[in-house]
Amino acid sequence: MTARTTLNGRYSRAIVATVSAFLLAAPMLGGQIHAAADAKDAKSSLDTSQIVSIGGDVTEILYALGRGDKIVAVDTTSQFPPSVLQEKKKVGYMRALSSEGVLALNPSTIIASASAGPAEVVQALKSSSVPYVEISDENSTDGINQKITSIAAAVSAESEGKALVARINEDFASLAKDREKVDKPMRVLFILSAQNGRALVGGSGTSADAIIKLAGGENAAASVTGFKPLVDEAIIELAPDVILMMLRGDGHDAHKDILDLKGVRATPAGKANRVIVMDGSYLLGFGLRTPAAARDLMTKLYDKAEGGTGSPRVQAN
Repeated sequence: MTARTTLNGRYSRAIVATVSAFLLAAPMLGGQIHAAADAKDAKSSLDTSQIVSIGGDVTEILYALGRGDKIVAVDTTSQFPPSVLQEKKKVGYMRALSSEGVLALNPSTIIASASAGPAEVVQALKSSSVPYVEISDENSTDGINQKITSIAAAVSAESEGKALVARINEDFASLAKDREKVDKPMRVLFILSAQNGRALVGGSGTSADAIIKLAGGENAAASVTGFKPLVDEAIIELAPDVILMMLRGDGHDAHKDILDLKGVRATPAGKANRVIVMDGSYLLGFGLRTPAAARDLMTKLYDKAEGGTGSPRVQAN
């Protein structure tokens, strides 16, 4: 039976495409504040009464810091809390922004993921009179802590930020203890999509690679860098024990299309129909819900519930 998780509602095809595009293009840059004043002065004088939040992780953290009421608009990757897209104005997809569209909302401050784009639009926003706070997009536990710390400093919520970091670190510490119980890591292959008969897989340096490791798995495509399409022979050589995919909300069972690929069918995962399908933003967003997402994936991969031994528990379809 195929394992599925739908903690944040069902995604439309457009949202899945949005997450896919984000994953393929996301850079790993440091956090910076761009304003007329220098960074130190900007931090202490930012007007955060009307924030435009760009990036699902950024929006999620702002709400957790108690600053959700200061947000006037978000991008379409901001999926949590579930009501955010209904409550706030929208500036479009984070990598297809319009400087005119963002500035027309009269924001007092823009807080955006380093993955925002296009580059020329981001540069125009940074050059405007509105302070632009750029948040790094590193897919790691330290990266999440840095996101929280940077956003908390920008909105003068340092004490709330410290408490949030402490809570997240406790969750990650608990997760690490459970990883130690894994006897033999399962080889997990994340497949983003199928393109022209080839599986687009998540290799090293991707959010998929990071979440697989956090869940105690081994990335079967670790020899690949980034997201790359692979031919059947290469997929067979990877020999994954399980396929990991993002949930689609259009009623189409995308995992069946993947299992129809000749190379995937010939793998241990394909032969046993072992597939895990999870909400893409939840699984790969690397925000506050990442410890829970990693634990959910671990539970699906291994018998860790109620004192389990760490043996594989993914069931065949």
